[in-house]
Parts: sequence; C-alpha cells; structure tokens
Amino acid sequence: MRTPIQNGEKILLVTYSSWTLLILPFFIALAGIVASYFIGFIDHYGWIAAVLGILYGCWKYFVWKVNIWVVTNFRVIDESGLLSHYAKESPLDKINNVSYDMTPMGRLFNYGHVEIQTAAEVGATDYFNVSHPRRLKDTITAAQSDYKTLQSTAQARQMAAAFNESIGQGHPGAHPAQQAHTTSSNIAAELEKLFDLKQKGALSEEEYQRAKSRLLGH
Repeated sequence: MRTPIQNGEKILLVTYSSWTLLILPFFIALAGIVASYFIGFIDHYGWIAAVLGILYGCWKYFVWKVNIWVVTNFRVIDESGLLSHYAKESPLDKINNVSYDMTPMGRLFNYGHVEIQTAAEVGATDYFNVSHPRRLKDTITAAQSDYKTLQSTAQARQMAAAFNESIGQGHPGAHPAQQAHTTSSNIAAELEKLFDLKQKGALSEEEYQRAKSRLLGH
C-alpha cells in the first residue's frame, strides 16, 4: 500500500480483485510462448511473440497487484494505478451502510460487488470484482463497531476526568448555602452521569465508589 499510515492506524485487511481477471492474460502469455515455438524461436524471430505475451501477462499481473482495498481501524482505502496512483478514502465514522452481492459465477469463485454508502454528497462507492466480498463487508462492519466503542470510551474518559476535577475543586468563592443548594439540586443527575461512565468502562468499580463517596460527602 502506498497511502501513508496515520499515527495509531493499523491495517486490518488487504484484499484484491478476483484472481479470475488474470486468466485471460495468462492464456495470452501462454499463446505467445506456443506461437514462438511453431514460428521458430530464433531463426524466424518467433521469440518476439513469446516476449510480447510474457510482457502483457506481467503487466496485467502488476496492475492487479496494486488494485487493492484496505480496511484500517480508521478508514477504508481504495487504491489503484501502476504508473499513476489513485486513492480514495472512506472514514469509518462516515460510512452508513455496507452491502455486497455475488453472481452465480461470483459465488463459485468467491468474488462480487461491494457497495459502501457514506454521508458524503457523492453517495455510494462501488467496488467490483472484489475477492472475498463478504470478508471485506464483515471487516468494515467490525472496524466500525470498534471505532465507535473507542470514540465512546475516549469521550467517557474525558467526561470522567472533568467530573473528578469538578468534585475535587467544588465551587470556591460561593456562599456555603448556595453550594449546598447547588449540590442537592444536581446530585441525582451527577450520580446518573457517574454510573453511566462506569457502564462505559471509563471508571472501574473502585473509582466509581470513590467518586460516589466524594459526591455524597461520605
């Protein structure tokens, strides 16, 4: 893959176009070699047919090799181009739906069409002749789930840090009666928020109990 990897990014899956796309180039290369034998490999310049066939087969192979789809823990990358370079990215948090379909021939050789619907104005992105389309779809779906969990946990930890800081600092400068009124009016909401942070994994049981005790003044 030629697209630079971001900090903290991990590659989860790299998949290619179906290997069946290489069948025709293979037979063309083979036909060139056979033709060179019958024409005459040296005396009658038959080697030209062999070289052209092999070059064509190699070209198609390397074009196939760089036409890839990559799933990371941040995005889906569509990359192609042997001499040139084309890359299109779909961030996981912008993907709304992933689907795939396979023709009878595709089911036989395990390739198909994958459609990714994003929140962007361009709409759906279509990938054709994808090898193992279900694996690509399932990997994207799992990566999305993990990404949402990671984002939720990070937000929860930020909330927990701010919550603990607010408990520790209190409201210096405020009148004691005002502080008591503020605490009593918000304590139910703060306890609910604290419990929610525990459920999201931002707080351990010990941290939850300690923060709860501080909140209740025990």
